[in-house]
Amino acid sequence: MTLNIRSARPGEAGLVLAFIKELAEYEKLLHEVVATEAELDAALFGPNPKTFCDIAEWNGEPVGFAVWFYTYSTFSGRHGIWLEDLYVRPGQRGRGIGKGLIAGLARRCVEEGLPRLAWWVLNWNEPSRVFYRALGATAQDEWTVKRLEGEALRRLGTEG
Repeated sequence: MTLNIRSARPGEAGLVLAFIKELAEYEKLLHEVVATEAELDAALFGPNPKTFCDIAEWNGEPVGFAVWFYTYSTFSGRHGIWLEDLYVRPGQRGRGIGKGLIAGLARRCVEEGLPRLAWWVLNWNEPSRVFYRALGATAQDEWTVKRLEGEALRRLGTEG
């Protein structure tokens, strides 16, 4: 039994979208997925991509993914990595696949001199919270996430 973590390849936007939908279904957010295969293809494989994806394979079969991008901290004056999505198919969990995906990003941080790897986890998702704590991740409870979208975003974006 072997685990291989590799970068997603052109032509795999459909696979990435399938993983996104599986993750969204697990998170009870499938109704929010509006991304298309063409949009993912452009984001991941177009000229000068700003979003990246790692694919986890177990015995050559894709079983999970991590979508990530670089962030920047004005306080540290350095970039970091934001893990947008991490997902391993339920039947493949417990084999170190999720840990392998995160370890690959941690390795990238170390090699590139990036001081942080960060992500969100849903408050109700206790299995993931336990998993992340076991990796040594700490909660950043002093911050509240804010979001502008929909009509509020359009209204503000068209003012002045």
